[in-house]
Amino acid sequence: MKEVYYVGLDVHKDTIQMAVLGSKGKEPVITKGLPNNAMKIVKELGKYNEKGKVLVAYEAGCMGYTLHRTLTEFGYDSRVIPPNKVFHHGEDKVKTDKRDALDIAWMLRRDEGESIAIPTKEDEAVRDLIRCRGDLQENLKSMKQRLLKFHLRKGLNYESDRYWTGKYYKWLSGLKLEQKMEQQAHEEYLDEILRLEDKLGRIDKVIEETAGWPEYAEKVRKLRAFRGIDYLTALSLVVEIGDFKRFPSAEAFMSYLGLVPTEISSGKKRKQGGITKTGNGHLRRLLTESSWHYARPNQVGKRLSKRREGTDEGTIRYADKAMKRLHEKYTRMVFKGKTKQTAVTALARELAGFIWGVMNNAA
Repeated sequence: MKEVYYVGLDVHKDTIQMAVLGSKGKEPVITKGLPNNAMKIVKELGKYNEKGKVLVAYEAGCMGYTLHRTLTEFGYDSRVIPPNKVFHHGEDKVKTDKRDALDIAWMLRRDEGESIAIPTKEDEAVRDLIRCRGDLQENLKSMKQRLLKFHLRKGLNYESDRYWTGKYYKWLSGLKLEQKMEQQAHEEYLDEILRLEDKLGRIDKVIEETAGWPEYAEKVRKLRAFRGIDYLTALSLVVEIGDFKRFPSAEAFMSYLGLVPTEISSGKKRKQGGITKTGNGHLRRLLTESSWHYARPNQVGKRLSKRREGTDEGTIRYADKAMKRLHEKYTRMVFKGKTKQTAVTALARELAGFIWGVMNNAA
């Protein structure tokens, strides 16, 4: 029987710490620091590949999947382990790159090093653009708040509480402040807001076009049948999740999104708290935003009807079932005294369940 070598990597921008464990024994075969160069890692692993089988893993993080893809191309069993699953020694408060790499190697040897789902290069590229849009949206929100606060300091009050409409922008464009520097500050804020909105508009067009690609079109069409879900959220779900069948149940998908409540159980006592907020925070935020639509009475408006064109009747019935159930739940929770935010979070959890169902052909 061939020897199995378990290789843990602690990956940083400039360096990679490697720890290699054999099939037996407590001491590592070797621990070694290397430059962060994928081909150097491949060359180093080759020494062990000649003697037996090599399993290699590193912790998911800002370094992405480039190293994983290179190792996979050379035939290695490579895994990227979620950070919350990596065991760290807490009792002695000693954390080093060498120890982190060795911990990952031990996880592989104990068969605990389950990899996250690695997106295709195409899915990752689409995901990067969508997340770029999210960053720009945050910048736009901050810039709008700064302009509003600037106006507040100068005593400039708009006649309505409906901001960022066509009428409001017309009012902004016509403002004339007393001091030259104040006028320039106002114009700079406004120009930046308009510039960011233009960028977001261009990205939205690309997202809509991408959603029509053959590999995405059918999945996006199904998701857009749900109230509150359009191109952005639908495509985000498709490229972030990939294969929905990797979740064995709706509860597992909810847990991945961090939408299940925390729980402390001891003996006969059981206490549940707020949601765990683990897993994919980007999708959790999008689904929470979508869930606010279910606070309003059930109705299929013109936009939703337009989105549903070409969608099969089974999916539409399933989406209508979700709309009815989620609105009733929201009404019931608010009537019982729950805050709107708490109710919407609960709706996001159930909406995730319906999404898992439609993507696994349960509709």
